[in-house]
Amino acid sequence: FYTLAPEADVLEYIDESVFTFDEDQQATNEGAIHYEMNEEDKTVTFTVQDGVTWHDGEPLKITDYIASYEIIGHPDYEGVRGTTDGFTSIVGYDEYRAGEADEISGIEVIDEQTAVFTYKELAPSLTAGGFWFYAFPEHHYEGLEISEMAAAPQTRENPIGIGPYKVEQITTGESVALTKYEDYWRGEPQLDGINIRVVAPSSISSALESKDVDVAVNFPTNQYPDVADMEGVEWLAQIEPIYDYIGFKYGTWDAENGTVDSNMEEAKMGDVELRRAMWHAIDNNAVGERFYNGLRWKATTIIPPYHKNFHNDEIETPEFNIDEANNILDAAGYEDVDGDGMREDPNGEPLEINFAAMSGGDTSEPLANYYIQQWQSIGLDIDKLNGRLIEYNTFYDMLENDDPEIDVFLAGWSVGTDVDPTALYGADAPYNYIRYESEENTELLKRGISEEALDIDKRIEIYKDWQELMVEDVAVIPTVYRSSVYPVGDNIVNYGVEIGFNEATALY
Repeated sequence: FYTLAPEADVLEYIDESVFTFDEDQQATNEGAIHYEMNEEDKTVTFTVQDGVTWHDGEPLKITDYIASYEIIGHPDYEGVRGTTDGFTSIVGYDEYRAGEADEISGIEVIDEQTAVFTYKELAPSLTAGGFWFYAFPEHHYEGLEISEMAAAPQTRENPIGIGPYKVEQITTGESVALTKYEDYWRGEPQLDGINIRVVAPSSISSALESKDVDVAVNFPTNQYPDVADMEGVEWLAQIEPIYDYIGFKYGTWDAENGTVDSNMEEAKMGDVELRRAMWHAIDNNAVGERFYNGLRWKATTIIPPYHKNFHNDEIETPEFNIDEANNILDAAGYEDVDGDGMREDPNGEPLEINFAAMSGGDTSEPLANYYIQQWQSIGLDIDKLNGRLIEYNTFYDMLENDDPEIDVFLAGWSVGTDVDPTALYGADAPYNYIRYESEENTELLKRGISEEALDIDKRIEIYKDWQELMVEDVAVIPTVYRSSVYPVGDNIVNYGVEIGFNEATALY
């Protein structure tokens, strides 16, 4: 039932994914539930491991895991989940969700610890975040209707999980007090308890310095330069599953057919040489240093290094080179015909480009101005749409509705555990805001989620080829990757940070 990032942060302590993941974000058999795939039968057998118990001492049962699918798929479920292949590819799930069946026919219980799921197809995305992460304590919610569960005390006041710490007290909007669960299946936790508090961003640094806080999550990175030398604090960092990018508009969304209506040949930004020159004109290493104090750095492809082995770090991308940018535009026929310092298009017609960027933090305006100045320096007549930055929700409404005034925009994506980028760049993906489509793109994306890609090495090869295509086409310009920082008091030992699973894409 959780929806917000702070809820997920707390959930990490009291509950945990029944699967663990390796550096390729592939589910392993080291979690509370093991799985075994049968490609011939298109089945997956799930088995609960011995000794896993809920915080009230009740053993974890396979029916608790099945309950997650039954609740999320139920017509009365009002949450945001249940539409991905990990759900919809189960035989009988669609009928259950539509209220046409009382159970999911493709799920068979073998015994208290074992069940077999039958799928329409075994896609590689299943083992990369497609299996649902959590079991659900059926006994804890006994007597409640599904429509009542989200707001019930069992969820908001005294939730239970299978994780290392259990809830002692929740003060809504202020704090959560946790105590260790001594019977935690991986072994007794090292701390007696954890107190999680909401602290205003302006007060975090002083709270750390006074030892009122031992560890700060979601630390404001813009404060880092001012407190990096604070005594008694050690700084940890982690690559985030996020990339920023510059997008171009190539077409519109055909809502009736649910597909992208791409018009690369006629679009104002449809010339790949124009886009390539714009890439050469910007220095994203300097952007990372100047605007983000080195906590962001030049991006090269749109599969970030969060997906360590899928990320193609051998791709040659356009380097910052103003002379090369000018040469490309000259060769492509973009000339200053009327002598005003701005280039016309190859037909001699005015080329006026509207740039859309979001308002927000202190860096939003100067960052947008930097990109505009660089492009103007190579003779492109480009400026902010309507002369100003755009509020976050309005910005994405304009992208989603294909506002014809937007030619170029600055945005970002948070990626999911599964490397598959179809939801962002597929021909039938509403999130494909650039409205990009090509035969080769569609072919590679389909191969990446086919049975061929169940071979992880083959899947890596496919997505490295896809990254090369996207660089060659300059479909977007990836700008920077991100890292987050975690200040930890020097009285804390053996503390580490790592990126856990991330179930879906998000807008940044």
